[in-house]
Amino acid sequence: MRVVPADGIKVSLQRKGLLFQDHYRRPSFVQWKDKPPSAIRDPERITVTNPANGKRLCTVDAASSDEVEWAVSHAQTTFDSGIWSKASSMHRSSVLSRLADSLQRRIPDMARIDTLQTGRPIREMNAQMSRLPDWLSYYAALLRTNQGFVAPTQGKLLNYIQRVPLGVVAQITPFNHPLFIAIKKIAPAIAAGNSVIVKPSELTPISLLEFANLTQEAGLPDGVLTILPGYGHTTGKQLATHPLVRKVDITAGTRTGRALGAIVGSNLAAFTAELGGKTPILIFDDADIVSAVNGVAFAAFVASGQTCVSGTRIIIQENIYESFMTELLKKVESITQRMGDPMDEKCSMGSIISSHHLNRIDDMLARRQSGTILTGGKRMLGKSLLDHFDFSHGSFYPPTVISDVDVSHELWQEEIFGPVMVVKKFSTESDGVRLANASKYGLGAGVWTQDLSRAHRVAANIDAGLVWVNTHHRNDPSSPWGGMKESGIGRENGIEALEAYSQSKSTIVNVASADESRTDDWFSGEQKRYG
Repeated sequence: MRVVPADGIKVSLQRKGLLFQDHYRRPSFVQWKDKPPSAIRDPERITVTNPANGKRLCTVDAASSDEVEWAVSHAQTTFDSGIWSKASSMHRSSVLSRLADSLQRRIPDMARIDTLQTGRPIREMNAQMSRLPDWLSYYAALLRTNQGFVAPTQGKLLNYIQRVPLGVVAQITPFNHPLFIAIKKIAPAIAAGNSVIVKPSELTPISLLEFANLTQEAGLPDGVLTILPGYGHTTGKQLATHPLVRKVDITAGTRTGRALGAIVGSNLAAFTAELGGKTPILIFDDADIVSAVNGVAFAAFVASGQTCVSGTRIIIQENIYESFMTELLKKVESITQRMGDPMDEKCSMGSIISSHHLNRIDDMLARRQSGTILTGGKRMLGKSLLDHFDFSHGSFYPPTVISDVDVSHELWQEEIFGPVMVVKKFSTESDGVRLANASKYGLGAGVWTQDLSRAHRVAANIDAGLVWVNTHHRNDPSSPWGGMKESGIGRENGIEALEAYSQSKSTIVNVASADESRTDDWFSGEQKRYG
């Protein structure tokens, strides 16, 4: 399905100087013989708002129940046709490479779109978007280099193993990295030959809708990638429960992951879930303090703390605690003073995604029964010192540091999803590891030390799927990404992701001559089988 302009006429948005449409219409059903009943009714419209200033960006038609049903049916028909599912790996690789090139040309536009719909600074989005084509290029390369294998057998048999696609797969993506996380999921899914349906966050659907339009010029067949805007409790749930959907891949909170996982499991479909996190960062007394402070600030406050690997629990060895905190608070103050219009290249940190999420942060801090707020802790109002941007029209929260929080308190245990870190002292290495593991989550973790042996030892002992040493939030399409404990199931990125979007098919061929095969008669003598 393709997105068409509101007036039904294809126009060049770039020629008109526009980044995106004022209204995204419901998907076109011209490729189906019969239109669903809802196609003749007025659709529900989602209003997409800039969280930095509260202004309307555009409206998007939400998919109705009938339209979800038709989308899945069309995706299955496309899959069954073999136009993509049975296309050669070389052909799929070429299409992915062309799609990467198309996306590369629109990186500046996509960065601006995601800044407008998320409130994140343009310099953040420029940096993030510049990497996106790498995911498409990586899986294009993997299709040309990844190989099947021949299994050992007894007798004159040839047993070759192939990877084949699953079928229709559904992906539910979050608001915090609208296009980045979507591409991370889409790239391996279409590389494997599946038909993919994506439900973006209702808060940030624009960049993914624009990306879908690029697939035409790259040569991706219609029905291979479908974008269905809608709400999680309706569109998302219907996709997850559909019996034709053979895999569901989500990035969401742990509660949502549990609920959808139970539904997907009842359909005996595959499930990948990147869920919540409460990332610990251990600062040892031999760490370079300047580097560690910069790394911790980035870990905690990039994307306004709205990432699953946000550095929210900063655990500092006691004999450098005071000196580290002095430098950290100076850094935080510098970040706060340089907050402003997210479209300003000098803006250090942007807004929270919505007033609802802002209120949630406020409520969590108001409920604290322990801890001292060292800086921040209140919604930002008034004018920016950087560029006089008016914070009161948006959802801005300052970088916040809280000390002496009890490990049983929700500020230590629960995901805040905002620019809030808690800091705590530790004495010995084992004490630090114990505090790092004092969480139900296990997605990311950080270690800062100049001791090479300690770095490897501590990284091995922390219960997390990702551990960074003397850095944070580094990511590459070849590097597996996923969590332990209650932080999810499965992995994104790398060969693991490609294999998770496919299944093995074993073909066993008797290569013996006809004369040799005639003696293979189970009912006329003892024969060796099952080997």
